[in-house]
Amino acid sequence: MPQQLPSGGREFEETKRIARILEIVQMIAVAPQRYRRQDLANRFEVSERMIGKDLEVIRHGLKLSLARSRSGYFFEETPNMPAVQYTFAEALALLLTLQAARQMTGVSSAELASATARIEALFPIEFRPILRQMAVPLPMTAKREHRQQMLKLLNLALLQRRKLDIVYQTGSRGGAISERVIHPYHIMPYVRSWQLIAYCERRQDILMFKVDRIHKATMLDENYKVSEDFDANEYIGNVWGVMRGDATEPEDIVLCFTPDAGRWVAEEYWHSSQKVEVRDDGSVIFRLHIGITPEFVNWLLYYGNRVEVLEPDHLRKKVVEEHRDAAALYAKERNM
Repeated sequence: MPQQLPSGGREFEETKRIARILEIVQMIAVAPQRYRRQDLANRFEVSERMIGKDLEVIRHGLKLSLARSRSGYFFEETPNMPAVQYTFAEALALLLTLQAARQMTGVSSAELASATARIEALFPIEFRPILRQMAVPLPMTAKREHRQQMLKLLNLALLQRRKLDIVYQTGSRGGAISERVIHPYHIMPYVRSWQLIAYCERRQDILMFKVDRIHKATMLDENYKVSEDFDANEYIGNVWGVMRGDATEPEDIVLCFTPDAGRWVAEEYWHSSQKVEVRDDGSVIFRLHIGITPEFVNWLLYYGNRVEVLEPDHLRKKVVEEHRDAAALYAKERNM
C-alpha cells in the first residue's frame, strides 16, 4: 500500500502545489514561449507528469487560455484586472508612496509614471495643481539609467530563478573588478541606492552586492533554487546598515544626545533594538544592541559634539580618534 501522508503533511503539500501553480502562471505571463514542460519540471524539481497536472489546473480550473509552441507555453490572452475602489485616505497614501518611489533613483519608469497618473485621476480636479507640484521626477542621467536597467534585469532573474553572469567592482582593495556567477535572493533599497543579496558561486557564499557596482550582467539559461532557510532579516542580522561583513559581534551601545539632536533621533526608527530615555534636562539616552559597522561610526560622527558615546569604551576611543584626525586635518595651513 502507498504510504499515507498525515493530515498536516497533505495540507503542506497542497499549499506548495498552489504556490507552484501561481508562480508558473506568473512566469509564463512575464516570459511567454520561454518555458517548456521539461523546463518547468527542472525549475520546481518535480516530474513532468506533475507539471502536466498543474497546467491542466491553469487551463480548466483558472480558465486561462494556455497554449503551447515549440519554444514554450504562452497565454493567448490574459483577463483585464477589475477596477479597484479606494477610500480618499487609501488613494492619498498610495499616491504619496508612488511619488516617493519616483524620487528613488532606479524606480522611476514609464510604468510607474503611468500608475501615478491613474491614481491622480481619482482625485477631484481641485487637487490637480497640488499633485502636479508633487510630481517632480529626478533628471535621468547615465548612472540612473544604468541602475534602472540593472534593477529590471535583477528582478526578472529573481522572478524566473535564473543565474546571472556579472562583472562587479568591489568597494575595497582598490575597487578590483571581477566576473562571477550569482543567484539573486533579495533586492532592497538602502539610503539612496540599492543592494542585492545573492549567492556567489565564486565565493560559495551568500554576499551583499551594491547594484551600482554591477557594471554588466547577463542572464544565463541555468536555473537555481533559493535556500529554504534563507531569510533576509536574519541574514542582515543585528548590524547597523548593510555592511555586515565589517561588523563586530553584537554588543550594547549607550549614547547620550543633546536635547536638540536627541529630539530628532528619538522621533525616528533606526533599529529594532533601540530604546530611548528622555532625561529631565531634555538630553536623550539612546541604547542599541548591534554589531558596530563603519556606517554606524560615520552616523555618530555626523552629530559631532551633539552626541557622546558612553559605552562601550572602544567605540568611544574610535570616535575620539576620528575627531582628532579631523581636527588635525583642518589645523593644517592651506596653500592657496
